Amino acid sequence: MKKLSAFALLLTCCHFLVAQARPAITGIAFVSLYTGDPEAAAKLYDNDMGFIRTKIGTEDFYSVSDSQWFQIAPLHVPEVSSHLAAVGFTTRDEAGLERYLRAHGQSILPEAERGRFAVKDPEGNLIVFVQEGMKHPGSSVASPRATSHRIIHAGFIVRDAAAEDRFYKDLLGFHPYWHGGKTPERTDYVSLQVPDGSDWLEYMLNNPAIPDLHTYGMMNHFSLGTETMDQVVTGLAANKCTKPICSKTQVGVDGKVQLNLFDPDQTRIEYMEFKPSSTPCCSPFMGKHPTATEDK
Repeated sequence: MKKLSAFALLLTCCHFLVAQARPAITGIAFVSLYTGDPEAAAKLYDNDMGFIRTKIGTEDFYSVSDSQWFQIAPLHVPEVSSHLAAVGFTTRDEAGLERYLRAHGQSILPEAERGRFAVKDPEGNLIVFVQEGMKHPGSSVASPRATSHRIIHAGFIVRDAAAEDRFYKDLLGFHPYWHGGKTPERTDYVSLQVPDGSDWLEYMLNNPAIPDLHTYGMMNHFSLGTETMDQVVTGLAANKCTKPICSKTQVGVDGKVQLNLFDPDQTRIEYMEFKPSSTPCCSPFMGKHPTATEDK
């Protein structure tokens, strides 16, 4: 009887461990934005940046690679708020990850498409999980004019980093990549990599309690990776993006070369080199750098 009880206890523990196992989260699938003027936005994303535009219903989809994209939804009532609608992450087991989150008390939001589900993080950001290998919406054909083929991170304003950490680090397994600030004495940016890849999420800290549209646009952004920024500048010029901002490069406090563009709603699109070219401020990098080939 004691042997049987011990076996039953072991079996129960094994079932508990299996139930608690978190399926792999491998990278960024997509970023969804709002715009008050889709046609004006298309002049940047399609004409200047070179991505293929595919309209599905009221939304525009822009292919970055065969597994990454960004999508633009019309904002019918202009308002001073975040125009970052959602960030999507890929997982190797969408159904298993949903079970895992439900088991940990996370509310699951209904999604119209199979192979994906959505949750809200502690600050109300919409986070979508997409089954790896799921069919790409719109055109998955890589544009020969595209100035990047890799989304490497997304960032948004965070007011309570401890609450976000409990969700992203403790529950989902994200881990530190880098942190720094406008001065070495403070932390304004915290980068957390997905647990099973090199893409990351960036907390944008120390912002006004009520941000204006420009602040929202600067902070709530997404980033496109490149081997060298010269490739981006050359591509933008070939696409007839000749404004001074199209060639204005700079080195960020993380030591990586970057170039920032802004859509008509002031949302920032940050081109960034995969690896730093100088010593980063404030902390060393604590994870592997992304590459041109998605490591999902």
